[in-house]
Amino acid sequence: MGMLRRMKDMRDVANAAPAMVAQAQQLGAQAREMAAAQQAAMQAQMMQAGGLTSGAGPAGADFEPIAGVTLDQFAAVSKGVAVYNYDQSRLAEIAALKGIPSFNWEDASRGWNDRIKGSPAVAQRFNQLYRAG
Repeated sequence: MGMLRRMKDMRDVANAAPAMVAQAQQLGAQAREMAAAQQAAMQAQMMQAGGLTSGAGPAGADFEPIAGVTLDQFAAVSKGVAVYNYDQSRLAEIAALKGIPSFNWEDASRGWNDRIKGSPAVAQRFNQLYRAG
């Protein structure tokens, strides 16, 4: 009799499997929606914390030029190195082509890299400029 009971239990599990799979898929979809909503909320918070809004440019001390070089210029020079197979030794040359003296570029490069590492808002704005340029 125990064997018949086990077979019936196995049949019940097999019959319930499609419903369990559907439920798991529904929970997965809900989790993805929640994760996307949380990510959007975090991005909005980072933009507000960094002085960014959807229609305005950056604001605050973190976005002030360094050695006369703006974040926009830094992103343009950084992207320009792609033409030279990302040869970092060419950055000063690219900066000079964009009107930035090499002594300014060295200070600006160090400063902007430090700000990008230290400020998520600056990093996000750099990423936007780099991708757009």
